Amino acid sequence: MKKYLIFVFICIFCYFSYDYIVYYNGDMYLPNSGEVRSFTKSEDEKLWIDKGNGFEVFDIRGVNLGLGKPGKFATEYAITKEEYLRWFKQIQDLGANVIRTYTIAHEDFYEAFYEYNHNNSEPLYLIHGVWVDDYLLNSHRNAFDDRFYNEFLNSCKNVVDIINGRHKNSKLHHAGSQTYKTDISPWVYGYIIGVEWEGDIVAFTNKTGPQLGQFKGKYLYTENANNFEIFLAMIGDEMIDYETRKYGKQRTLAFSNWPVTDPFEYPENVALEVQKFAQIDMDHIKSSDSFKSGQYASYHIYPYYPEYMYFVDETTENTYLAYLKKLTEHHQMPVVISEFGIPSSRGMASYENNKELGRNQGYMSEKEQGDALVSLYQEIKSSDCAGGIVFVWQDEWFKRTWNTFAFVDLNKSIYWSDYQTNEQTFGLLSFDPGEDKSICYVDGDKSDWQEDDIVDEDEGYRLSMKYDEKFIYLLAEKEGFDPNLDKLYIPLDITPKSGSKYMDKYKIKTSHSTDFMIEIDTENKSRIWVQERYNTTNAIYGSQLIRSYNQYEDIPAKDSAQFDKIKLVLNEFNYFNNGVPITFSMLDFTKGETYYSLSKSYETGKLTYGNANPKADDFNSLADFSFGSDFVEIKIPWQLLNFSDPSQMKIHDDYYEYYGVEHMRIDQINVGLGSDSNTIEMKPFNLVKLGKNPQYHERLKESYYILQDFWSNN
Repeated sequence: MKKYLIFVFICIFCYFSYDYIVYYNGDMYLPNSGEVRSFTKSEDEKLWIDKGNGFEVFDIRGVNLGLGKPGKFATEYAITKEEYLRWFKQIQDLGANVIRTYTIAHEDFYEAFYEYNHNNSEPLYLIHGVWVDDYLLNSHRNAFDDRFYNEFLNSCKNVVDIINGRHKNSKLHHAGSQTYKTDISPWVYGYIIGVEWEGDIVAFTNKTGPQLGQFKGKYLYTENANNFEIFLAMIGDEMIDYETRKYGKQRTLAFSNWPVTDPFEYPENVALEVQKFAQIDMDHIKSSDSFKSGQYASYHIYPYYPEYMYFVDETTENTYLAYLKKLTEHHQMPVVISEFGIPSSRGMASYENNKELGRNQGYMSEKEQGDALVSLYQEIKSSDCAGGIVFVWQDEWFKRTWNTFAFVDLNKSIYWSDYQTNEQTFGLLSFDPGEDKSICYVDGDKSDWQEDDIVDEDEGYRLSMKYDEKFIYLLAEKEGFDPNLDKLYIPLDITPKSGSKYMDKYKIKTSHSTDFMIEIDTENKSRIWVQERYNTTNAIYGSQLIRSYNQYEDIPAKDSAQFDKIKLVLNEFNYFNNGVPITFSMLDFTKGETYYSLSKSYETGKLTYGNANPKADDFNSLADFSFGSDFVEIKIPWQLLNFSDPSQMKIHDDYYEYYGVEHMRIDQINVGLGSDSNTIEMKPFNLVKLGKNPQYHERLKESYYILQDFWSNN
């Protein structure tokens, strides 16, 4: 019996010892003693791949893949294996040869990736990222702090073990412990480690970190490097060493970078204005002969940010292309633009430097998105980059944007689609409301409408309404309506806290206090007006838009009859010197002059005419309204009417009671339809909260097919 117990104990001990050595991170592992293998390499400023017949040049055509889907945050890891398999096929059909992930995914991703590539003569390749915890990034630590350094290094080792199918107990938020047993390493082209580093952590590390000499590791070493570059080299060297010794494998490596920390120095006046005070130069990190795969430089670069790209070449009309060329001329290694993209959103945050090129951060149709992606990829290739990776595969409802995030409840954004927030619509794959199709398509065909949708019918007018996770839809009908001659007005009473029964601009009277007025005036002059008390942009950004104005000193009356155009603030400024407008390039702080700037804005309440049905030949995803025989169909994004969370039917409370945006629940609004000749009667329209289980279906955007056509023919 005693021998039996000893035998059982030894077996249990051996099992747990083997389990720890094989699956858990750490230096206790079975070291590899064979030849180091690598099927990827960086050489002669190009990337190469060996698919079994020797090395050939590898041009990256990639798509970034996120972790989110409607109703779920990215940290919930809710995408299923079946969804991944379908997406991989669609991504490869697009013409892509690479997908990129930013961080560790659920085991379902790796199983799907293996299943898709196994026995596939034309596999997809993966570039795997290593994320940095947001808390650590913003916790007043320099990069050499023990916790920062060790957690980042452990993340690198975890990724190495996971792609080799030998990791356990990675505690994913909401997903619990996972066991990664699927070896996908034959199709992992390389790594991009790190994030879009903010200039302050780079500068802080350079100033407060240990005063180190240049680093000389086994695989990486530095020359003329600053502290932060040395930190990256040390992390990279340990990651390469870990995979080399444990698995006998190497693959290409890049460190994440973007223009905020690019290697260039700019004129002092520019650097002061835009706080460009930190540089990361990948050429300061060198590879030794022991690192067979080598490095490439990875950048996230968009055509509308930052505006100081203008100073790369002030003579060119295409600052994006000029910036790319400067990067490739500077670096002695391949350059990959690992993020480039354009959102197909209604809301916008920034124009491209050259507005004629029109590749803006928002207010771009799906067709314009596709055309822009093609032109950006062409410029990436013509600047001698080694490829580009589109951001992003799928739309991401959880995302936020600086000029709209104050207007919504960020904890509930996953339950509805905010068309005003540009960050949500970078995808090539859209999640449209409805299980199979949307409840309404604004296309001049009213077959989507039923008798149950009618809100009011009187004296030749009829108004119908309904809604889903993305829009409020309206059908306004008038006998003998001529869209070229007649005007229609639709007042909406959203909040019980304010509103006016009289619109001074058009002398219109309404039966209820009105907060918004939809004006239908031909194809080109239609818009939504907001009563000034309920003007979100003025309440939040008024002092940034109007000189010598403080919105909380001159509070609009609750029943003010003034209605304003609805605007969004842009990441663009008007600069002044002693009250005289000047251009950004004229700023010169060395002269002791005083400058001030005011934010710019654009009218987001202006309505766009067109056909919003994706199946139509003349489909325009930005179309807000469409005419039919004696009627007009309209769709309005929730946020445009100051809804902060339609999943719970919450709207903005009174800004001037709470000094900003607070939320209040409503269960109905009042609406009407009429002209400017009589008082417009308004009737209640009941609202039922959408809840936490959004209905949606997938749709490949028009941009997908445009990019597919270009990649398949080039």
